[in-house]
Amino acid sequence: MEFFLVALILLACAARIADAAPALFVFGDSLVDSGNNNYIATAARADRYPYGIDFPTHRPTGRFSNGYNIPDYISQKLGIEAVLPYLNPALTGNELRRGANFASAGVGILNDTGIQFANIIRMPQQFAYFQQYKNRVAAIIGRPATERLVAEGLVTIALGGNDYVNNYYLVPVSLRSLQYNLVSYSNYIISEYKKYLARFYEMGARRVLVLNTGPLGCSPAMRAMRSLNGECAPQLMRATVLFNTGLRNIVDQLNNQFNDQIYTMGNSFLSTEDVFTNPQASGFSNATTACCGQGPYNGLGLCTPSSNLCTDRNGYVFWDQYHPTQRAISVIVDRLFAGAPTDIYPVNLRDLMNLDVESKSSMTNQP
Repeated sequence: MEFFLVALILLACAARIADAAPALFVFGDSLVDSGNNNYIATAARADRYPYGIDFPTHRPTGRFSNGYNIPDYISQKLGIEAVLPYLNPALTGNELRRGANFASAGVGILNDTGIQFANIIRMPQQFAYFQQYKNRVAAIIGRPATERLVAEGLVTIALGGNDYVNNYYLVPVSLRSLQYNLVSYSNYIISEYKKYLARFYEMGARRVLVLNTGPLGCSPAMRAMRSLNGECAPQLMRATVLFNTGLRNIVDQLNNQFNDQIYTMGNSFLSTEDVFTNPQASGFSNATTACCGQGPYNGLGLCTPSSNLCTDRNGYVFWDQYHPTQRAISVIVDRLFAGAPTDIYPVNLRDLMNLDVESKSSMTNQP
């Protein structure tokens, strides 16, 4: 009898701990896609070896990584299991209460970004799925509890890189490059991004992590295709600065608009000074070449079973032509949670998650 009572108490405690853990809602592109694209007909997929080679199952999962990705490590920090892709049929019942991943590799801020991939889940559809998700959860726990789940959870979004590499710079003379110079284009996509970020507030989110874009010109793909001597491609580095500066500005603007600390901007990559000038100081041996790929810097084409594959994956910063390795991602997320303003601005995730959302849940949009 005593054993039975103890078991009941332990189960009740576990349920309360699960209820106390915040939900995670993930939006954006391949940096944070955990497998949604596996459920749609698209070329933007990571569903074959050697993707997932260092995942616990040693099988591809749809993550653009050799193992875990950014949402996985954020989930671990939050004390929850990795949230499932929204299109995964297993996302039902209590699984919904942990949150969901709506991200889709290939998408951008603009709807014409990633057109070469055809069928991807563009941002309007990701928001539509989020509303659908809220309705499904409300049918289980009620509308007020659902709104609190969203308000007390963490929204994470990664967008912007594809709007350059898979739009503006996709071909030597793109339609967008004929319409805009680089500064005007960057201002345009930032203004469009601000609308999406504001929509999270309108849908009840009160903690939003906005990941900036990494040093686009330093990716193996851009070193291989757009640099003369293997240096970080200057045009793409300028694009990175323009985008990230604009993103920081709109984070400040939105926090001021809503008169609260809602949004914070985090680095989606290790800082250029740390990793490219002295990779050994960060525990890496190679910061220029992809672990998996072919051609100069392993930066041409996709990572496939026939690609070159490094053996020391923990020593590489880049997994494929654009995406960081699992180990690099773990360092990135550590800094998102406990880093200084140079890593995440204006507050790190540890502090953001400790902020009280009581007043935020009842706030209304300020003019």
